[in-house]
Amino acid sequence: MTKKIVALVDGSAYSHSVCENAAWIATRMGASVELLHVLGRREGSEAADLSGSIALGARTALLEELTRLDEQRAKLQQQRGRAILDDAKAVLAEAGVSDVKTRLRIGDIVEAAAEAEAEADMLVIGKRGEAADFAKLHLGSNIERIVRASHKPVFVAARSFREPKRLLIAFDGGASSQKAVAHIAENPLYAGLECHLLMAGDSSPASRAKMDEACARLQAAGREAKTFVADASPESAIAEHVEALNIDLVAMGAYGHSHIRNLIIGSTTTEMIRSCKVPVMLFR
Repeated sequence: MTKKIVALVDGSAYSHSVCENAAWIATRMGASVELLHVLGRREGSEAADLSGSIALGARTALLEELTRLDEQRAKLQQQRGRAILDDAKAVLAEAGVSDVKTRLRIGDIVEAAAEAEAEADMLVIGKRGEAADFAKLHLGSNIERIVRASHKPVFVAARSFREPKRLLIAFDGGASSQKAVAHIAENPLYAGLECHLLMAGDSSPASRAKMDEACARLQAAGREAKTFVADASPESAIAEHVEALNIDLVAMGAYGHSHIRNLIIGSTTTEMIRSCKVPVMLFR
């Protein structure tokens, strides 16, 4: 069965990187790419009915003009969406990827991503959307919503592309980190990458044994793998290893705790996506 990558693109500064990363992934996996751009319902269809705010006796022509402007606005948003998709397709073509399809959707981005994901092997999205330059410390809610709803790996692209050579796996022995190890061992995308397994915080003999097993699995699959244990918080340990080892890509389990816990003490996943300067591969 042919593999497929779905890349979500918008008008942000991250879209070019999304396309370059999608091209790198598709080339190594032998996969096709579907480019998806989603217009919110207010962007792609008529805006709210304004006629109720016009006093009785208003000229019919005014109502007709408002309707015409709404229709024109919707058409312009759709034309802009198609232009974004055309530009994204050109980036992939320049990178040597020819099996590319484009899709323009109107609706909720999470619903659109879930529908596309059903027939895909991986999603690729940018860390931030079109407001990126104005909200550098804010991580939009769409990434979390998409990842929480996803059953496939989600590749979160950084602002600029750099071909990965070294991969850091944040390993805690849980189901999602085990899933990450299995994916990395079996997928040709990671062939030739230097793999580092990092366990941070309290580590019991049992959890260390799991990490040794994971390392052995990667090595058996031909991956160059090493293990590290850090007596620090996951956020600090990951950031330090990314910097010290010149890591190009981080793989980790995503949102493993409840929404309530995340509200109280925050989320390692969200913090890593926000602060990490390299792409992050997330597994649910």
